[in-house]
Amino acid sequence: MSKSFTHLNDRGEANMVNIGTKAETERSATAEGKVRMQPATLEQIQSGTTKKGDVLAVSRIAGIQAAKKCADLIPLCHPLMLTHVDIDFDMDEINSAVKIKATCRLTGKTGVEMEALTAVSVAALTLYDMCKAADKLMVIDDIKLTEKSGGKSGHWKIDAK
Repeated sequence: MSKSFTHLNDRGEANMVNIGTKAETERSATAEGKVRMQPATLEQIQSGTTKKGDVLAVSRIAGIQAAKKCADLIPLCHPLMLTHVDIDFDMDEINSAVKIKATCRLTGKTGVEMEALTAVSVAALTLYDMCKAADKLMVIDDIKLTEKSGGKSGHWKIDAK
């Protein structure tokens, strides 16, 4: 079964989806990503000894701010009144990476997937920016939606493999 693109009108032109008649529901979305780096860079982040200060605190604030400004960054996204944004970091010493997880919530007429993905992306970019002088080999990757709930389509979670 093929789904149609909701951001295209009858003429195939991009347009903003009309959500005026949709029901308000509790909605949430979680996205994840990671920044891979040299072990010494991860150690500096963990010990708080980077030259630019508390990398995780600044990256968390950047991710929250990005979720709130998603409609200014992504064409056709609706401005949303988020009720909660949570950004978590997990230090993966085995793979020398910082894993980033963002969850966005609201009661509204449209989902928050783009806000969660934007939060992870900007948190990762901020982490990169704050550490790039020490490690030019960092890689941002594996950014994806991992779970969403609410709305007509209900709950969805990525297959754990």
